[in-house]
Amino acid sequence: MPASAGTGVVAGGAMRAVFESVGITDVLAKSKGSSNPHNLVKATIEALANMRDPKTIAANRGVSLTKVFKG
Repeated sequence: MPASAGTGVVAGGAMRAVFESVGITDVLAKSKGSSNPHNLVKATIEALANMRDPKTIAANRGVSLTKVFKG
């Protein structure tokens, strides 16, 4: 999940390496289930690849950007 500016990378070793290598500076992350570093790296990369921007979400839902952010 995104963190407020200045939080830094709050994640375990394998996830931290992925986030830092792609330039993400503020993030909170928690792994559930496997603690195998190989699986964590694969899951983190897949999650980053599946992220969508707010405009796409608003278009899919048929609502405004304000509704996406404010509920």
